[in-house]
Amino acid sequence: MRVLVLGASGATGKLVVKQLIKRQINTRIIIRKSAVLHESIKESPLVEIVAGNINELDDLEMKRLTNDCDVVISCLGHNPTFKGMFGQPRDLVFQAIKRISETIENKKVKLILMSTTGYTNPLIGETHSVGETIIHSILKIFLPPHRDNIKAANYLINEIGTKDEMIEWVIVRPDTLVNHEEKSSYEVYESPIRSPLFNAGKTSRMNVSHFMIDLVTVDQTWTNWLFKTPVVYNN
Repeated sequence: MRVLVLGASGATGKLVVKQLIKRQINTRIIIRKSAVLHESIKESPLVEIVAGNINELDDLEMKRLTNDCDVVISCLGHNPTFKGMFGQPRDLVFQAIKRISETIENKKVKLILMSTTGYTNPLIGETHSVGETIIHSILKIFLPPHRDNIKAANYLINEIGTKDEMIEWVIVRPDTLVNHEEKSSYEVYESPIRSPLFNAGKTSRMNVSHFMIDLVTVDQTWTNWLFKTPVVYNN
């Protein structure tokens, strides 16, 4: 098995890579040339590092990137700076998921997208209160990363769907992300059990990474959440 990790130098992505190394899984990562990686990742014989920006790769480079990968995990996100939030590319996550999906051919691939409880899955009847609807509408217009997350998730749900012969997917939705050194007890639900705007919960990045690697390595976990948008909360 080989896993391609996007956003591997980010706060959650690096934990995902460390979990893959711990479980002795061959991993390919693409990172910016300026990205800083932990020594345990750089020195691991299990990790192949590709330097570059995924949004700048041509079709041949994209095929080389996804070649022989059985799983793709996207932890891509926008840097919490003014340039990162409002500069280009504003649809980084959407474009990466779309291009990866268009590149996959001749073999079945599992695609795991890290999203947010800010995404609402209408296919399972998720709705908002009037107040939440107003705020989400404002965020979608004025906050490009929020809009990007919605576009990426909608692409998997509406464009790839459940009938694609090559791509299976799961969209993982943590609530407010926090940093914990160790894995703790957590629960996974099909839909949010609290308002992400008015009563947000917390989800440690360590727990998110653990759940995503369970999706990769535990067949029953993958089967349970296939084509779904699970929500992860710390206990």
